Amino acid sequence: MARAGGSHVSGRLVHRGPAFDLCVEPVELPNGARIDLDIVRHPGAAAVVPFVSEDSVLLIHQYRHATGGSIWEVPAGKLDGEAPEVCAARELEEEAGRRAGRLEKLGAVWTSPGFTDERIHLFAAYDLETVPQRLEPDEILEVVETPFERALELVFRGELSDAKSALALLLAARRMGRLGGPDPA
Repeated sequence: MARAGGSHVSGRLVHRGPAFDLCVEPVELPNGARIDLDIVRHPGAAAVVPFVSEDSVLLIHQYRHATGGSIWEVPAGKLDGEAPEVCAARELEEEAGRRAGRLEKLGAVWTSPGFTDERIHLFAAYDLETVPQRLEPDEILEVVETPFERALELVFRGELSDAKSALALLLAARRMGRLGGPDPA
């Protein structure tokens, strides 16, 4: 069976959907135990912190059914067969109505490695220009220009608790020398 990311996996496909595949895979663990694992196979995603200026970013306040309401995030979306930086640029345009003059890679994160192979690539975007927003039918969101320090406060207070967005903001802050320690890049 082909997995969403493109490589071959032995196991049983339980569900194939537009966003991911759910498989039951027989696995031999490093200790020799054999078990069946439920694995969500996902093509990956990209997320981007849009910098309006050195001191201001765009956040989105987006309705997420799974969370029971709206949450703070940065623009993000699923890879559609393109490179992560292409996806980040596309999602920035679609969700925030901005085109990046420059993208910088911040890192990547496994979202929930206990049950999925989803990896989200994190970016910062600079030199933004306004373009038409192109929301998907399920995207109900508001774009909010936010002082960068306030965005970080939202993370530290737990009001912005979306992991990909929080980590992207923290990595951007560290790169800018606002969290201490050298830039790991």
